[in-house]
Amino acid sequence: MQPIAEISITLAYQRKPKMKFQLFKTLTVALLLPACLYAQDAQHPSVDPRPFADNAGHWYGIADKGNMINARPGRPKYPATALTDIGDNILLFQKDNGGWPKNYDIFAILTPDQKDSVAAGKHVLNTTYDNGSTYTQITALAGIYDVTKQAKYKDAAVKGLEFIIASQYANGGFPQYYPLEDNYSRHITYNDGNYEGIMTLLKDIVDKKPKYDFVDEKLRKKLTATYNKGMDCIFKTQIRDNGQLTVWCQQHDEVTLAPAWARAFEPPSICNGESADLVLFLMRIDHPDARTINAIQSAVVWFNQSKILNTRVKVIPAPVMQTPFRVSKSDRVVVEDPTAPPIWTRYYELGTHKPLFCNRDSKVVYSLAEVARERRDGYGWYTYNPQKVLDTYPQWQKQWAPEKNVLN
Repeated sequence: MQPIAEISITLAYQRKPKMKFQLFKTLTVALLLPACLYAQDAQHPSVDPRPFADNAGHWYGIADKGNMINARPGRPKYPATALTDIGDNILLFQKDNGGWPKNYDIFAILTPDQKDSVAAGKHVLNTTYDNGSTYTQITALAGIYDVTKQAKYKDAAVKGLEFIIASQYANGGFPQYYPLEDNYSRHITYNDGNYEGIMTLLKDIVDKKPKYDFVDEKLRKKLTATYNKGMDCIFKTQIRDNGQLTVWCQQHDEVTLAPAWARAFEPPSICNGESADLVLFLMRIDHPDARTINAIQSAVVWFNQSKILNTRVKVIPAPVMQTPFRVSKSDRVVVEDPTAPPIWTRYYELGTHKPLFCNRDSKVVYSLAEVARERRDGYGWYTYNPQKVLDTYPQWQKQWAPEKNVLN
């Protein structure tokens, strides 16, 4: 799949627990969903770097003491067409349990001592789905094997798929880290597209996409059961509030399935950004059953009800401010603008459905102006993502739910 266009964008990377500042990195990305393997031309298949951009951006921007290795300045990268070199890097970073750690660049040409350090850390099981880890490596390995037919890539992909099966909760959810850690990463995690990424991979296997022909029938049955349980968890966690089926939280308690806290400023709430991507995933299902149709229709109603009109968020100049967490170089203000497109807040309060914000002290506030500046301009409090769902809905509704248009 070739990209149709490329743009340069600045991505903000918010560090997780024990990570105290924000990194801004400019990347060139293509305007298409990632496929992990695509063709520059018919003779030169290549590994798509886009699904790995979050991991690479963190590695080059943050020298983390917990990393097996850190990036070294001026080091070259493999071209995207170097399938076996990139594939060997993916194998090198794979842990003994079949998963992958986060925040490394699979395209980096490593020095011999770097390779030795990574190999020596295979037993350290800090394996995760965060920042697009594990499911992206499996997808890339499947594509590399499809071209090279080298068994080592297939075997590693199979081991990764077995990791996904092992990491799933009995209720169908997936944690952010597996083995489980003693923090909020144990929650069922929709944040940053983790869950959607796992489910998209599983769906491609269930749908028998050709590059997964190496998956034998026994494993395919296990993965189909994993996919079905994952779908069931999506339906069970969709928030019913005040009698209305809405959307999802960024994370749900792994036992009760209720919306749950993550970081100190990420409260249990109705979360529109992550939910929009989840609904778009559901919309890609052919011949959806009644539960899927109801989940989508309910989400569309919620997005339509919760949109905010005549509002724009502006980035304005501000004096540089050093904080314990990051350096703030600008500020954000909400202004009235009758020409602005619909916008949504990231969070809506459970019970009241009021737009919701939160400070690092976990105190809830109801306007962006009440958020401390460091968080005000260092976090994505508003989103346009639900508009993608509303734009997709008319065609989806005509094809799969012609008897009921919830926007009429």
